[in-house]
Amino acid sequence: MKPMFNPSLMCMDLLNIKEQIQVLNKRADFYHVDIMDGHFVKNITLSPDFVKAIHPICDIPLDCHLMVTTPDDFIEPLAKAGAGFICPHAETINSEAFRIINKIHDNGCKVGVVLNPATPVSYIKHYIHKLDKITVMSVDPGFSGQPFIPEMLDKIRELKQLKEENGYHYLIEVDGSCNKRTFKQLTEAGTEVFVVGSTGLFGLDSNLETAWDKMIADFNQEVNA
Repeated sequence: MKPMFNPSLMCMDLLNIKEQIQVLNKRADFYHVDIMDGHFVKNITLSPDFVKAIHPICDIPLDCHLMVTTPDDFIEPLAKAGAGFICPHAETINSEAFRIINKIHDNGCKVGVVLNPATPVSYIKHYIHKLDKITVMSVDPGFSGQPFIPEMLDKIRELKQLKEENGYHYLIEVDGSCNKRTFKQLTEAGTEVFVVGSTGLFGLDSNLETAWDKMIADFNQEVNA
């Protein structure tokens, strides 16, 4: 499978959103939108209103990562705003996971689930077959630029094995410290979608086209080494 890249929009230059979206429309596979409530994680970044504002100029799916305590409150607003994927954390939905998953699908969106570093794959085993994407957090959630947690490679391998053995259709995504230092080991473990933020993309050059070219060169150089 061709690697897919999911730029984290909270790391972009928010003073030049339209210009940067136009650059990424031609290159990226998804847009990663972090929705935070100040409770599940301590900070607050983007919102359903942000999704609504940029949706008209986006040519690829908006992938909404819900770092919120009550994801049910965000499903309908995000679906109406134009979300393509809605991805709550498993830690926030397991008391009502099937209802939440069905609600996301019923609102016309694909369903992802996000696993914190300390959350095992077994936590989602009863509904894993219903998921369109599983995101492995390779850093603790809430802040960009954290160091990679190497123990997550075994979790990625486990998801890859389960997918192959059972014919599941979910995409395997990694969020956190996807960059030149980790591309090779993440790819070898089974990562299919890379969330790229400050270290992987936006910090490589002030010109986003140049930064993207550098990222792809880094990826190809490391993975093919």
